[in-house]
Amino acid sequence: MLRFVTGNEGKVREAREYLPMDVEQVDYDYVEVQSDDLAAIAARGARESFHELGGDQPVAVEDSGLFVDALAGFPGPYSAYVEHSLGIERLHRLVEPEDDHRAAFRSIVAYATDADSVDEAAPSGRSDTDTSTDWHDGVTVEDGVAVATFEGAVRGEIVPPRGDGGFGYDPIFEHDGRTMAERSTAEKNAISHRGRALAKLADWLAAQA
Repeated sequence: MLRFVTGNEGKVREAREYLPMDVEQVDYDYVEVQSDDLAAIAARGARESFHELGGDQPVAVEDSGLFVDALAGFPGPYSAYVEHSLGIERLHRLVEPEDDHRAAFRSIVAYATDADSVDEAAPSGRSDTDTSTDWHDGVTVEDGVAVATFEGAVRGEIVPPRGDGGFGYDPIFEHDGRTMAERSTAEKNAISHRGRALAKLADWLAAQA
Protein backbone atom coordinates (compact mmCIF):
# COMPACT_ATOMS: atom_id res chain seq x y z
CA MET A 1 0.00 0.00 0.00
CA LEU A 2 1.06 3.58 -0.69
CA ARG A 3 0.20 6.56 1.49
CA PHE A 4 -0.36 9.60 -0.71
CA VAL A 5 0.08 12.70 1.43
CA THR A 6 -2.31 15.35 0.13
CA GLY A 7 -5.54 17.10 0.91
CA ASN A 8 -6.50 16.92 -2.78
CA GLU A 9 -8.75 13.96 -3.59
CA GLY A 10 -8.22 14.53 -7.30
CA LYS A 11 -4.52 13.74 -6.96
CA VAL A 12 -5.36 10.50 -5.19
CA ARG A 13 -7.83 9.45 -7.89
CA GLU A 14 -5.20 10.09 -10.53
CA ALA A 15 -2.59 8.11 -8.58
CA ARG A 16 -4.98 5.15 -8.34
CA GLU A 17 -5.31 5.14 -12.13
CA TYR A 18 -1.56 4.80 -12.64
CA LEU A 19 -0.09 2.89 -9.71
CA PRO A 20 -0.19 -0.90 -9.29
CA MET A 21 -1.06 -0.82 -5.57
CA ASP A 22 -3.65 0.38 -3.12
CA VAL A 23 -3.36 4.14 -2.58
CA GLU A 24 -4.53 5.64 0.72
CA GLN A 25 -5.03 9.39 1.12
CA VAL A 26 -3.33 10.89 4.17
CA ASP A 27 -3.86 14.55 5.02
CA TYR A 28 -0.60 15.32 6.84
CA ASP A 29 0.74 18.88 6.91
CA TYR A 30 4.46 18.42 6.25
CA VAL A 31 6.88 21.34 6.27
CA GLU A 32 7.11 22.84 2.77
CA VAL A 33 10.62 24.21 2.46
CA GLN A 34 11.24 27.40 0.50
CA SER A 35 13.12 26.49 -2.66
CA ASP A 36 13.14 27.20 -6.38
CA ASP A 37 13.50 23.44 -6.95
CA LEU A 38 10.25 21.43 -6.99
CA ALA A 39 12.20 18.19 -6.54
CA ALA A 40 13.82 19.47 -3.35
CA ILE A 41 10.44 20.52 -1.93
CA ALA A 42 8.73 17.23 -2.77
CA ALA A 43 11.63 15.06 -1.62
CA ARG A 44 11.84 16.87 1.72
CA GLY A 45 8.10 16.48 2.22
CA ALA A 46 8.17 12.78 1.36
CA ARG A 47 11.07 12.06 3.70
CA GLU A 48 9.45 13.90 6.61
CA SER A 49 6.09 12.25 5.98
CA PHE A 50 7.66 8.78 5.83
CA HIS A 51 9.25 9.30 9.26
CA GLU A 52 6.23 10.95 10.87
CA LEU A 53 3.73 8.36 9.60
CA GLY A 54 5.65 5.49 11.10
CA GLY A 55 8.04 4.39 8.36
CA ASP A 56 6.21 1.10 7.79
CA GLN A 57 4.62 1.94 4.42
CA PRO A 58 5.88 3.84 1.36
CA VAL A 59 4.83 7.48 1.13
CA ALA A 60 4.35 9.77 -1.87
CA VAL A 61 3.90 13.52 -2.16
CA GLU A 62 3.45 15.67 -5.25
CA ASP A 63 4.30 19.29 -5.93
CA SER A 64 3.69 21.20 -9.12
CA GLY A 65 3.77 24.64 -10.66
CA LEU A 66 3.64 26.78 -13.78
CA PHE A 67 7.07 27.72 -15.13
CA VAL A 68 7.22 30.64 -17.60
CA ASP A 69 10.34 30.73 -19.77
CA ALA A 70 10.49 34.52 -20.17
CA LEU A 71 10.23 34.98 -16.40
CA ALA A 72 13.13 32.61 -15.64
CA GLY A 73 10.71 29.93 -14.44
CA PHE A 74 8.55 32.20 -12.27
CA PRO A 75 6.10 31.56 -10.63
CA GLY A 76 7.26 27.93 -10.40
CA PRO A 77 7.02 26.59 -6.83
CA TYR A 78 5.24 29.81 -5.82
CA SER A 79 2.40 29.29 -8.31
CA ALA A 80 -0.38 28.86 -5.75
CA TYR A 81 0.66 32.00 -3.86
CA VAL A 82 0.93 34.05 -7.06
CA GLU A 83 -2.44 32.85 -8.30
CA HIS A 84 -4.14 33.82 -5.04
CA SER A 85 -2.31 37.12 -4.57
CA LEU A 86 -2.01 38.44 -8.15
CA GLY A 87 -4.46 36.37 -10.19
CA ILE A 88 -4.00 34.73 -13.55
CA GLU A 89 -4.92 37.78 -15.64
CA ARG A 90 -2.12 39.82 -14.07
CA LEU A 91 0.33 37.03 -14.81
CA HIS A 92 -0.83 37.02 -18.43
CA ARG A 93 -0.34 40.80 -18.65
CA LEU A 94 3.14 40.37 -17.22
CA VAL A 95 4.06 37.87 -19.93
CA GLU A 96 2.19 39.47 -22.85
CA PRO A 97 4.85 42.11 -23.74
CA GLU A 98 7.58 39.45 -23.88
CA ASP A 99 8.68 37.93 -27.19
CA ASP A 100 8.65 34.45 -25.65
CA HIS A 101 5.33 33.19 -24.28
CA ARG A 102 6.43 29.59 -23.74
CA ALA A 103 5.69 27.92 -20.41
CA ALA A 104 5.31 24.50 -18.84
CA PHE A 105 3.25 22.87 -16.15
CA ARG A 106 5.68 20.73 -14.16
CA SER A 107 5.00 18.09 -11.53
CA ILE A 108 7.33 16.22 -9.21
CA VAL A 109 6.17 13.02 -7.51
CA ALA A 110 8.46 11.97 -4.64
CA TYR A 111 8.27 8.39 -3.33
CA ALA A 112 9.85 7.57 0.04
CA THR A 113 10.49 4.07 1.35
CA ASP A 114 12.97 2.01 3.34
CA ALA A 115 16.34 2.11 1.58
CA ASP A 116 16.83 -1.65 1.89
CA SER A 117 13.86 -2.23 -0.43
CA VAL A 118 15.22 -0.14 -3.29
CA ASP A 119 17.41 -1.10 -6.22
CA GLU A 120 19.00 2.24 -7.11
CA ALA A 121 20.22 0.85 -10.42
CA ALA A 122 16.69 0.15 -11.68
CA PRO A 123 15.53 2.22 -14.68
CA SER A 124 14.05 5.55 -13.65
CA GLY A 125 10.96 5.30 -15.84
CA ARG A 126 9.65 6.35 -19.23
CA SER A 127 10.99 9.45 -20.93
CA ASP A 128 9.06 9.17 -24.20
CA THR A 129 5.81 10.30 -22.57
CA ASP A 130 7.28 13.52 -21.24
CA THR A 131 8.06 16.85 -22.89
CA SER A 132 10.38 18.08 -20.15
CA THR A 133 13.99 18.95 -20.92
CA ASP A 134 15.11 19.50 -17.33
CA TRP A 135 15.06 16.10 -15.62
CA HIS A 136 14.73 15.59 -11.89
CA ASP A 137 14.43 11.79 -11.93
CA GLY A 138 16.64 9.93 -9.48
CA VAL A 139 17.06 8.30 -6.09
CA THR A 140 18.70 9.72 -2.98
CA VAL A 141 19.35 7.80 0.25
CA GLU A 142 19.66 9.43 3.66
CA ASP A 143 19.38 7.90 7.16
CA GLY A 144 18.05 4.64 5.77
CA VAL A 145 15.29 6.28 3.70
CA ALA A 146 15.33 6.23 -0.09
CA VAL A 147 13.46 8.97 -1.95
CA ALA A 148 12.85 8.58 -5.68
CA THR A 149 11.67 11.63 -7.63
CA PHE A 150 9.95 11.69 -11.00
CA GLU A 151 9.17 14.71 -13.15
CA GLY A 152 6.33 15.16 -15.60
CA ALA A 153 5.77 18.21 -17.77
CA VAL A 154 3.42 19.61 -20.37
CA ARG A 155 4.68 22.48 -22.48
CA GLY A 156 2.57 25.23 -23.97
CA GLU A 157 2.17 29.02 -24.13
CA ILE A 158 0.68 31.77 -22.00
CA VAL A 159 -2.33 33.29 -23.80
CA PRO A 160 -5.28 35.57 -22.94
CA PRO A 161 -7.82 33.73 -20.74
CA ARG A 162 -10.11 31.35 -22.65
CA GLY A 163 -12.50 28.64 -21.55
CA ASP A 164 -14.85 28.00 -18.66
CA GLY A 165 -13.48 24.72 -17.33
CA GLY A 166 -10.55 23.71 -15.17
CA PHE A 167 -9.06 25.76 -12.38
CA GLY A 168 -5.99 27.76 -11.50
CA TYR A 169 -3.91 28.76 -14.52
CA ASP A 170 -5.88 26.56 -16.96
CA PRO A 171 -7.54 29.49 -18.81
CA ILE A 172 -4.20 31.10 -19.75
CA PHE A 173 -2.21 27.95 -20.58
CA GLU A 174 -2.57 26.81 -24.19
CA HIS A 175 -1.37 23.39 -25.33
CA ASP A 176 -1.79 22.15 -28.89
CA GLY A 177 -4.18 24.95 -29.86
CA ARG A 178 -6.51 24.91 -26.85
CA THR A 179 -6.25 26.13 -23.29
CA MET A 180 -6.61 23.65 -20.46
CA ALA A 181 -9.86 25.41 -19.55
CA GLU A 182 -11.25 24.53 -23.00
CA ARG A 183 -10.72 20.80 -22.40
CA SER A 184 -12.81 18.20 -20.62
CA THR A 185 -11.45 16.56 -17.48
CA ALA A 186 -10.71 13.41 -19.46
CA GLU A 187 -8.79 15.38 -22.10
CA LYS A 188 -6.76 17.15 -19.42
CA ASN A 189 -5.97 13.88 -17.65
CA ALA A 190 -4.74 12.37 -20.92
CA ILE A 191 -1.92 14.95 -21.08
CA SER A 192 -1.54 15.60 -17.36
CA HIS A 193 1.90 16.58 -16.09
CA ARG A 194 1.09 14.76 -12.85
CA GLY A 195 -0.02 11.71 -14.79
CA ARG A 196 3.27 11.65 -16.67
CA ALA A 197 5.21 11.72 -13.42
CA LEU A 198 3.00 8.99 -11.94
CA ALA A 199 3.48 6.84 -15.06
CA LYS A 200 7.24 7.05 -14.60
CA LEU A 201 6.86 6.09 -10.93
CA ALA A 202 4.73 3.10 -12.00
CA ASP A 203 7.42 1.97 -14.46
CA TRP A 204 10.10 2.34 -11.78
CA LEU A 205 8.04 0.32 -9.27
CA ALA A 206 7.62 -2.42 -11.88
CA ALA A 207 11.40 -2.50 -12.38
CA GLN A 208 11.86 -2.82 -8.61
CA ALA A 209 9.64 -5.91 -8.42
